[in-house]
Amino acid sequence: MILDGHAPGHVARAADALAAGQLVGLPTETVYGLAADAGSDAAVRQIFAAKGRPADHPLIVHVASASAVGAFASEVPPFARQLIDAFWPGPLTLILPRRPGVAAGAAGGHATIGLRCPAHPVAQALLAACAARGVHGLAAPSANRFGRVSPTTAQHVAAEFGDDLLVLDGGPCAVGIESTIVDCTRGAPVLLRPGQLARAGIERAAGQRLRLKEELAAPDPRAPGTLLGHYAPRARLRLMGAAELRTALELLGADARHIAVWARAPLQSASSHLLLRRMPDDADAAAQQLFAVLRGFDDAGARLIWVEAPPAGPAWDGVRDRLQRAAASG
Repeated sequence: MILDGHAPGHVARAADALAAGQLVGLPTETVYGLAADAGSDAAVRQIFAAKGRPADHPLIVHVASASAVGAFASEVPPFARQLIDAFWPGPLTLILPRRPGVAAGAAGGHATIGLRCPAHPVAQALLAACAARGVHGLAAPSANRFGRVSPTTAQHVAAEFGDDLLVLDGGPCAVGIESTIVDCTRGAPVLLRPGQLARAGIERAAGQRLRLKEELAAPDPRAPGTLLGHYAPRARLRLMGAAELRTALELLGADARHIAVWARAPLQSASSHLLLRRMPDDADAAAQQLFAVLRGFDDAGARLIWVEAPPAGPAWDGVRDRLQRAAASG
């Protein structure tokens, strides 16, 4: 059931459902989440069951403000405080030491926990209403089956889970890819998952260099959305260069059936069956469209999706990360 998330009565209804241990579809500026009371392991187990997600794969806990961090984290290093001050509310998740006995289910049983304060006004209103009911954080992974394409509209969520799930409609997500994840448990910030936020901006806010997880001697902590295969459409996805795409389309000619292409380069095909969408030249615009484009290709019956590889450079890191993981799932 999709309800207007900007209506206070609907927000109250969703908060009541969450306080009663039910699941709710939640809009954020990144993607839509499948939310449950982070403090209730029984409620959180429903998320894992609905998504088909391994129970040891942790969830991000969404909080209304920085003041709620202490309810879940046992320690917040100074550089993490600086990141909170700079980017919350916003698309940044911080991995912090978890308070013992708190949100073990949401954390997948790990000693760390991912926390984020979303900027979407509907998410903010719902978190405030939940806090008034004694629910101080919402575990909310992307509202899709595990490993598949993330949802960026309320309709995407309903298509995944059916009409029985209450979904607050906050409109299309403005960012379109999941939050940047920074590990704050190693004495220095470590990038676990790129997102919209620029690496240079994170470093300025933290006052130190942002390390990459590839530099770590020890394994990085388990974090959401960091599996090699993830974000995958039903169709097989392949990343290709512009010249490779042109050659492939020329060779196929009129036989390019059940193929979809998302590319920045101008392309032509002799086939009237080819599904062709233009990728924006701007990285933020491409990120905002990415998951909706992949879902649209699936819905149109594509069996192969060819995507022009994103340009080099940090602005495209988030889009590149999602596409590489989607391609690996094939």
